[in-house]
Amino acid sequence: MGIRIVKLGSPRAADEGVRIGTVRRPPRGVPKEEFSTRDYYDTWLPNLAPSAELMTQGRTAQTDAEWRKFVQGYRKEMQQPEASHVLDLLARLSHGSNFSVGCYCEEEARCHRSILRELLVARGAAMVG
Repeated sequence: MGIRIVKLGSPRAADEGVRIGTVRRPPRGVPKEEFSTRDYYDTWLPNLAPSAELMTQGRTAQTDAEWRKFVQGYRKEMQQPEASHVLDLLARLSHGSNFSVGCYCEEEARCHRSILRELLVARGAAMVG
């Protein structure tokens, strides 16, 4: 049991469970009724996505210092009660079910989902992979 961190749109693992999109916007050009069948997500949780301003900062980060500034800003956003309570809930649920959270970014190391992984682990989440 546990949480997988995934790239949305990638093939699902057999026992992955519900896929949660932690993105600001739905996939472009994909009808809503096909989000799940095209392996994007089953449910959308945009409050775990970086704010629009912060997303731009993360996408344009060229240096390690710029990336660290993004990480600091995202961690601060995830300390807000609305996001923090959801992270606590996901961590607790991970001990009784399989599910995944993800984003569209190609490289996890330069994506907010790498920080989500750290935040979930810090809350005691059971992680897969």
